[in-house]
Amino acid sequence: MTANITDIDTLIIGAGQAGIAMSEHLTRQDVPHLVLEKNRIAEAWRTARWDSLVANGPAWHDRFPGMTFPGADEDSFVPKDKVAEYFEAYVEKFNAPVRTGVEVYSAVKNEGADGFTVETSDGIFNAQRIVSATGAFQVPVIPAIAPEMPELYQIHSAQYRNPQQLPEGGVMVIGAGSSGVQIADELQRAGKNVFLSVGPHDRPPRSYRGRDFVWWLGVLGLWDAAANEPGKEHVTISVSGAHGGKTIDFRELANQGLNLVGRTESFNNGVVRFNNDLVRNIQAGDDNYLSLLKQADEYIAKNGLDLPEEPEAHQLLPDPECMTNPVLEMDLVEKGITTIIWATGFATDYSWLKVNAFDENNQPKHHRGVSSESGVYFLGLPWLSRRGSTFIWGVWHDAKYIADQIVIQRQYRQYSNKA
Repeated sequence: MTANITDIDTLIIGAGQAGIAMSEHLTRQDVPHLVLEKNRIAEAWRTARWDSLVANGPAWHDRFPGMTFPGADEDSFVPKDKVAEYFEAYVEKFNAPVRTGVEVYSAVKNEGADGFTVETSDGIFNAQRIVSATGAFQVPVIPAIAPEMPELYQIHSAQYRNPQQLPEGGVMVIGAGSSGVQIADELQRAGKNVFLSVGPHDRPPRSYRGRDFVWWLGVLGLWDAAANEPGKEHVTISVSGAHGGKTIDFRELANQGLNLVGRTESFNNGVVRFNNDLVRNIQAGDDNYLSLLKQADEYIAKNGLDLPEEPEAHQLLPDPECMTNPVLEMDLVEKGITTIIWATGFATDYSWLKVNAFDENNQPKHHRGVSSESGVYFLGLPWLSRRGSTFIWGVWHDAKYIADQIVIQRQYRQYSNKA
């Protein structure tokens, strides 16, 4: 029996924000393509986030250019379910050729021939090009230092939904990026005794002088920074749209009742040890925060903008007890800790993509998403082309560039076919 084989010019893997943006641009340029998604459209927004999550950027900014969020105030932070609905509506608006419920098993380069053979749960595809739009947040990572203590309830932040799912007792949240801080804050507000392990981070103001920080990064040209600063490749960003959008202030969180500790170093017989770096990490975040305020002030003065002054934004609260007398080790049982939430990021999984497009660490080799394997493209990765690459609007612009490269290659192939 002959296998069902579908010929297609470009096959996009993943129907999240990256895959949908890619499909829009290919549609505009009349490139035949399909989008394959193993779950539903924008599945990560539906089931891989906690219940109260909202977008980290305001509705006027954190969207595709072709459609606003229906019924949302432009300065509001859209709930996760509405974000998923937005992408569903976007697919319908542009009639994107998305096939859901299709899992990709493997993609290999055709030997001695053009294109790739892609095996899926819906048959075999012969594709001239492949765009991996699965993004960077695929496999939740829990570090090897995690204690082997059956009595502890341990989950990754991707598995957290709400305070009610946790057992009675205190909680330790490890990781102080946007996810870790918001989860720790929610748990503390729900009455939990919470310890938050704080590592290096950037801490932008939620807003300053009447403008959201996304606006400031835009006018200052910082969204378009083409490369990360050396040594800060893995530094997280602490920003939140929760509670209408507030600047994350670790001193304020400590005054609120959160217990702050440094980076988690090790576990041994129920005792957790922390690096003595809490003060250094918070002060580095302060420096990042104050630097943006300074750049904003200079921009306002240089361009004569009439924006309200905000001198109080430059004033930092006094260091709380947890900073002046940091905790360096803690007995989990004595402190009543029954849950650990690991907000420690994600790894990628390209085991299905069997091509020569990866380095020795199995990370994609590419320039602005164009990989070292001709015909293979990556989309949705951090710093793919700029600081804004992982944001909704940023991935749309990255997809436009990749679509242009695909069109260029198609034109070359069409010329050679006439020879």
